[in-house]
Amino acid sequence: MSDFSRGFRAGIPIGIGYLSVSFTFGIMAVSYGFSWWQAVIISMLTLTSAGQLAGITVMVHPGQYLEMLLSQLTINIRYSFMSVSLSQKVSSAFSGLKRWLLAFFMTDEIFAVASAEKTVEPKFFLGLAVAPYFGWALGTLGGSVLGNVLPEVLMNSLCLAIYGMFLAIIAPKARASRAILMVIGVAILLHILLCYLPFFKTISPGIAVSVSAVLAALLGAWLFPHEEEEDEI
Repeated sequence: MSDFSRGFRAGIPIGIGYLSVSFTFGIMAVSYGFSWWQAVIISMLTLTSAGQLAGITVMVHPGQYLEMLLSQLTINIRYSFMSVSLSQKVSSAFSGLKRWLLAFFMTDEIFAVASAEKTVEPKFFLGLAVAPYFGWALGTLGGSVLGNVLPEVLMNSLCLAIYGMFLAIIAPKARASRAILMVIGVAILLHILLCYLPFFKTISPGIAVSVSAVLAALLGAWLFPHEEEEDEI
């Protein structure tokens, strides 16, 4: 079996999962006033669930360029670390423009599958990214088109699915680590304070997300430092 075919088969489950989650994003984008084609273009050019949700929220209020920059940097910086990590496992053929391709298609699930490879070949990674990319775009298209047809009560219910995905990502880690649970709790508390206290209510949603996430992460790093193991000689 060729590297591309093997990667494509590995990416099919991810694509199916993205199809349902991006369907919710399409519905939310239309409910915020975006056209169906605008929602699809956003999904095809960004490929980041949390980043897209934060992005359209900033656009609607409306937001500022600085707010958009801070919110996207806070939410999506993990992809940079994933790319750096995976770059240590790529073959010598993965160079130049192919590395840009690696960065663009990097998601949590694609990283998890690719990192299980002993050596990541360009054709394998390209095959791995096909189904998730088109699954995300087609799901957005379906949600944005049907968002004008489905009953309002059903649309509101489906909009909860994307938050359910975020909970599914953090819940297992929070159950396994008291430190992570406390950091999540602090982030939630800070965001509530920034959104509802009179003194902070003027802060925009994008800035509130960025500030609460960064402060909670810094507090977690201070209270629960991760000690590196010394290399054995």
